[in-house]
Amino acid sequence: MSVIIKSEKGNITITNDVLAKTAGLAATSCYGVVGMAVKTVRDGIVHLLKKESLSKGVEIFVNEDSSVDVKVHIIVEYGTNIPAIGDIVENTVVYNLENSLGVKVGSVQVIVEGIRVDS
Repeated sequence: MSVIIKSEKGNITITNDVLAKTAGLAATSCYGVVGMAVKTVRDGIVHLLKKESLSKGVEIFVNEDSSVDVKVHIIVEYGTNIPAIGDIVENTVVYNLENSLGVKVGSVQVIVEGIRVDS
């Protein structure tokens, strides 16, 4: 499903892929976020996604009022404040979707799937 923004001159359709990529880029730009994550169905293991696959770590749900609910799956750096990172990711995703695309955001759910430890 896509978001349709109506104006006096016509309609603008924004696909879920564009919404997901925008949310993924916003999330990965936050301090402490290593990248987006996806859990494989086959083995249940969480994988760190490459920059080209940012939209796979994001779930978009379009509501009847054309607002969107977003789930962002991230991996964070060891030693960072996870609740603070969650708040920052949530606010950054909302800001980017509303200001860049003009889409109203209903909710953002940040799911920390893992922690990266550099040795």
